[in-house]
Amino acid sequence: MRRPQLRSTFARAVVPVAAGIGFFAILGLLLWGVAAVIAHNGDQTSQRLTPTVQEMGSRARLAPTIDKQGPIVLQDLIGNDTHVVLEHEAGQDPDNGWVLYLAHPADRTAACNVQVVKNTHTFTDCEGRTLRPDQLATVPKGMGPIINADGTLTLDLTPNP
Repeated sequence: MRRPQLRSTFARAVVPVAAGIGFFAILGLLLWGVAAVIAHNGDQTSQRLTPTVQEMGSRARLAPTIDKQGPIVLQDLIGNDTHVVLEHEAGQDPDNGWVLYLAHPADRTAACNVQVVKNTHTFTDCEGRTLRPDQLATVPKGMGPIINADGTLTLDLTPNP
């Protein structure tokens, strides 16, 4: 017995394309389902999906870089549009003087992000104002830099409840 064959030109053109689209739609749904199962549909940031600490590297190398070139703005490391600023207070040794701020002015919301003025320790905000690091919003309790015994700096991005 012969297999049925598509006879019209239209059917020979449309059926393989429709079958391909259907295949990729089913594959996409399958991958989405696997991702949903892995994530357990949690609303909270987890260590598996987003790390709650950020390794910054050697504090002895990082301190002179920040002292010379200015603070580092780290974009949204904790998954809720919260940008942070890592500052090292000039004149302090690499073991001291590390401060973490939120990257918006203390008197504005997080929608008003700041940018570092190159090679300085000042910022400009969404309104064009010039700000010092101590005029930025403070991080929630529990977040901050951690000085490790091995000479590295780690940022703890988990606020206390």
